[in-house]
Amino acid sequence: HVQLVESGGGSVQAGGSLRLSCAYSGLCYEWDCVGWFRQAPGKLREGVASFGRSGRITYTDPERGRATISRDKAKKALHLQLNDLKPEDTGMYYCAAAVCGSLGLPGTHWGQGTQVTVS
Repeated sequence: HVQLVESGGGSVQAGGSLRLSCAYSGLCYEWDCVGWFRQAPGKLREGVASFGRSGRITYTDPERGRATISRDKAKKALHLQLNDLKPEDTGMYYCAAAVCGSLGLPGTHWGQGTQVTVS
């Protein structure tokens, strides 16, 4: 049974930083790809950063240079460091896991999300 539990969200002023964390269990970690998605109010969920096949990291353009994804395999944890936050970064951030090549597609496992609000 796959479980993903996010934490670390909150309310910050523009220019501030947050470190999001995701504790996961039930994954066959060696072959599952994991990442972070964001859903802004009134918008579709979109990718932020992810680990792909062979550990390759991908960032979407709005976060490039301001977000850093990392993971601790021993602790079964995934992190997302967000710096220089902007109001447009506001949204619910979700941790996700799926078979490589299908992250974000049907069959993806999702956490419950953690809210980030930037003012």
